Amino acid sequence: MTKHYFTLAQQKELRKNPYVKAVSEKAITYTDEFRRLFIAQNETGKLPREIFEAAGFDIDIIGMTRVQKCAARWRKAFKKDGIRGLEDTRKHGSGRSLERELSMEEKYARLEAKMRLLEAENERLKKIDFTRKAAVGTEEKLAPELKFELIHETIKKYNLKSMVSYLCEVLQVSRSGYYNYFAQTSVERRTMKHQADERVKDEILKAYQFKRRHKGARQIKMTLQNQYKITYNLKRIRRIMKKFGIICPIRKANPYRRMAKATKEHRTCTNELQRNFKQGVAGKVLLTDITYLTYRNGKRAYLSTIKDAETNEILAYEVSDSLQLDIALNTLKKSRKHTHFTKDAFIHSDQGCHYTNPKFQALVKKMKLGQSMSRRGNCWDNAPQESFFGHFKDETYIKECETLEDVKREVKSYMTYYNHYRGQWNLKKLPPVKYRQQLQQFA
Repeated sequence: MTKHYFTLAQQKELRKNPYVKAVSEKAITYTDEFRRLFIAQNETGKLPREIFEAAGFDIDIIGMTRVQKCAARWRKAFKKDGIRGLEDTRKHGSGRSLERELSMEEKYARLEAKMRLLEAENERLKKIDFTRKAAVGTEEKLAPELKFELIHETIKKYNLKSMVSYLCEVLQVSRSGYYNYFAQTSVERRTMKHQADERVKDEILKAYQFKRRHKGARQIKMTLQNQYKITYNLKRIRRIMKKFGIICPIRKANPYRRMAKATKEHRTCTNELQRNFKQGVAGKVLLTDITYLTYRNGKRAYLSTIKDAETNEILAYEVSDSLQLDIALNTLKKSRKHTHFTKDAFIHSDQGCHYTNPKFQALVKKMKLGQSMSRRGNCWDNAPQESFFGHFKDETYIKECETLEDVKREVKSYMTYYNHYRGQWNLKKLPPVKYRQQLQQFA
């Protein structure tokens, strides 16, 4: 077939010729009369180009290649079948009516095949592991490749070879796509792709198991990049994780986080921060809070931290089995070892009793720090600190600890991992300590 395509204007011009039956972007269908006229004149020695031009065709439009191929094809057909060979055989094709009424047996067979196929589809959907985000409020659908495999399995199991078209229609996939999927070249291509995915899976698992901390796709991408110098597209990592069932445990959403913002203005200190967490300087905005940790047999410990809002680095922490004031005081004292605080540094917290206590506020002033507090009942005013506790509980093994000492060892291990190894997407994919060093280097 020629690669010469007709424009809309050329098609319109060609349709005006009485010897043209139909014309499309790629082809011309000539009338039987013109075919017979061509053979009659060609037999007398007239050249194909002369015959087409005499019939009103513009050779510059249809192309000489098309003229020569038509001439060769018609001469061959005439030599084989005479005048009948020049006729358009498509008009003689009877075929069968597409609107034929199905018999009761055929209708029953179709319904039974449809039922079996849909049952197989439901079983396949039940086996899919949903992540929290994918499972809420969205309808899970099978990929076309899985649908092709379902159709193939159903046909093979119930001997439904004559229902390929109907089953493809039921699952809304193309029949040509189904046959192409099981073609030899397609099978070989899928095998090669699967082998490549297996190799990527091994790399992902290596990052997933790094430091024995739970990781999602973003953490895996940053771990591969920072620790192994391997760069994969985030979408590819997510596809491989879904394909091989590599699931990161995600905490359930806290319903209280979705509550409307509190409107009460009572506070013991002004809200100096005003949610301006990122001020471009390390050691200026310090965030602090306390959370509980539940370990073996329902025992409870408490964790207090101070976090640098700019670099997300945990500057100091304290683990205790008591909620007495000392847990907050000791955390604040431990932060003294950091010498990179700015002159206008301040510490931000909620309005908990630890932070409104005169002893705590006196120590803050002694360390020449300012103090800021969130509005009452408004967790969003200290969001980065709350976010850290959420990730901490997702990625640690506190529930497996037997004693308070085990809890302290696990917390210490995680803090080292978090500050020095755990890349963060919004920190140029670097761990907090490396990000702080880079920030200070270019300050």
